[in-house]
Amino acid sequence: MKFLDRAKIYVLSGRGGDGCTSFRREKYVEFGGPNGGDGGNGGNVYAEAVENLNTLIDFRYTQHFKAQKGVNGMGSDMTGAAGEDLVIKVPTGTQIFEEDEETLIADLDTPGKKVLLAKGGNGGFGNARFKTSVNQAPRRANKGQLPEERTIWLRLKLIADIGLLGLPNAGKSTFLAAVSAAKPKIADYPFTTLHPQLGVVRVGPGRSFTLADIPGIIEGAHEGAGIGDRFLGHVERCAALLHLVDGTQDDVAEAYRIIRNEVSQYAEELADRTEVLALNKIDALTDEVIHEKQKELEDASGKTVHLLSGVTGQGLEPLLHKLMDLTTARRKEEMTPEADDSGWVP
Repeated sequence: MKFLDRAKIYVLSGRGGDGCTSFRREKYVEFGGPNGGDGGNGGNVYAEAVENLNTLIDFRYTQHFKAQKGVNGMGSDMTGAAGEDLVIKVPTGTQIFEEDEETLIADLDTPGKKVLLAKGGNGGFGNARFKTSVNQAPRRANKGQLPEERTIWLRLKLIADIGLLGLPNAGKSTFLAAVSAAKPKIADYPFTTLHPQLGVVRVGPGRSFTLADIPGIIEGAHEGAGIGDRFLGHVERCAALLHLVDGTQDDVAEAYRIIRNEVSQYAEELADRTEVLALNKIDALTDEVIHEKQKELEDASGKTVHLLSGVTGQGLEPLLHKLMDLTTARRKEEMTPEADDSGWVP
């Protein structure tokens, strides 16, 4: 299935049904009077987050969404039926923007969250509504209210606990395949990953977290170099970032600085996220070179550097437990209700 994280759609709510102009005409009923019913309301258009979707590919083939029109009113004071609402199913983590792609309408970050995109038009009044003591036979009725039409953008940000960062060929896909059941493309050339990948990492009974691998970032990505930095949005919601540095590179410190600079250029909030740093591909290095590059990386980052190999599995277990602890702490924070500083006591 092709991955798509950005789509433009057009939504149109239902028009309200017209009111009816009608009079009661029955044998032996001398003064029937007006009995035109109201039109039904048009259907609304909603967007709802669901769990069983992880891409916006459906919106590549269907861009226009239209709710049902309200039924016109009828005689005998019969109100027209309301138009059926239209609910657009989107993946959890979808953000909805106005046509300018800057004004945020809603962030559907939890399953079941729902937002109104376009309100249906109200049904028009029938002539029975206009009967007064002065005008007992009104011959007017209202038209249904016009529908609401909008052009909106959908932007998907994956819901993952841990995000993978690194230069192309840093071993991110190999790491993802080693710790989860995901089957990413792995090759010995850069940019093998062209779309974000998700995997579920099981650390123990009842302990698991989701890991997101995004395409490799190169220097100048914030200016559009390579694939650019558009996929960094998929790790914005993560509890922590796992930064992999290829140990076979000549200058591991420079590789670290490049990624940190691109992340800072993208968003300061993301740059402040908890980061776990690891020197990868140590299976291809001697012990002396490993310790030398580990020290270079620690001096450049000021962080503890984990040693690992996605191929042999060396160093994976302690690293996964650390990532699980960070995920658990984040989940507890989200579940803890915020303190009320108003001083109000029930």
